[in-house]
Amino acid sequence: MAYFLGVDAGGTKTEFLLGDDSRELGRVQSGSIKRLRRDETATEQNLEYALNELAAQTGISMRSIATCCVGASGSTAPLVSEWITNAFRSRIGGELLLVEDIDIALDAAFRGGRGVLILAGTGSNVAGRGEDGQIVTAGGWGPALSDEGSGYFLGIEALRRGFRAIDQGRTSMLLETIQGYWGLASLGELVEYANANPAPDFSRLAPLVIACAMQGDEVADEVVRHSGEELAVLAAIVVERIRRTEEGLGLEFALPPVALAGSILEKVPRARRALEEALGRRYPDVEVLAASVDPAQGALWRARHGR
Repeated sequence: MAYFLGVDAGGTKTEFLLGDDSRELGRVQSGSIKRLRRDETATEQNLEYALNELAAQTGISMRSIATCCVGASGSTAPLVSEWITNAFRSRIGGELLLVEDIDIALDAAFRGGRGVLILAGTGSNVAGRGEDGQIVTAGGWGPALSDEGSGYFLGIEALRRGFRAIDQGRTSMLLETIQGYWGLASLGELVEYANANPAPDFSRLAPLVIACAMQGDEVADEVVRHSGEELAVLAAIVVERIRRTEEGLGLEFALPPVALAGSILEKVPRARRALEEALGRRYPDVEVLAASVDPAQGALWRARHGR
């Protein structure tokens, strides 16, 4: 009997899914194991906890794993790749595959087939796979450059639009709410704190922005809807890249199905609805899959198939 491990290493949590050739045998969730967001001690503890819990839950030694696939954004960054490689190889047996989080999410939705995946959680990315099997992406360049629609995007965009609202003479509870969350005494302190170096973790503001939008705050609602619209722009870029590639190969292009993944699109209906509406205006016949994608299942699928 061969055993396989799929790991979705997100920015705030990590999903571990253990299976054999055909069944899922155990699942454990831990804190993040990404060294870009946590110190080494915390990531070591999170990984150790998860693997020990999986072994206790299933009775299977981690040394008997045939292949483990880990999906993590920024997997090519040395701090991420080197730590994950060393940490996993010292704790589990078999082959280790380290790929981007978007790769395992694509596999979860389409099992190696054709389609477009929009991922928005702490960070964001959009990827697609055409008939030629090649993966093309848009966005996903990190929080300072291109993480549109992500938790980080919601946080920083809320601050920007909140201060613009002051300039415009509009009322909004956004800045007051954020100021209270950070324990700051004045707007001046908020300006100083938001502009600090190193910067605060803006992604932690996302739940506050969403809550304000749900309470009817117009500025917050604009932020949430804008996040979905920006993801639709990235998705259109990917669709058109697939179109050019397939038509260049002499194939008849058909609009690929679209799947959604990540906490923002799973838990924020306003953002998802704005994305679907914007994408529908560009592509009236687009099919957006109703079910949310479980990237850990994609990691397990890839571990089983060894690629």
